[in-house]
Amino acid sequence: MNEQHPIPGAIYRHYKGKQYRVIGVGKHSESLEDVVLYEALYENPLGRLWSRPLGMWSELVEVEGQKVPRFQFLFK
Repeated sequence: MNEQHPIPGAIYRHYKGKQYRVIGVGKHSESLEDVVLYEALYENPLGRLWSRPLGMWSELVEVEGQKVPRFQFLFK
């Protein structure tokens, strides 16, 4: 698995189309696993700040039979 660290401040598009700004990469307080902290750039009633394990952030997902990045870098 390619666990590239996302760029703090950069904008990424989730494979479902929404955009997010990366705040940074940190550590889970119990497992010490790397996690990505990111901000939704749209109105989301569930919350503005999210975290996801770095491995999941960096993985490829299958969409309509093709492997695509879960999050695609757009710009900084």
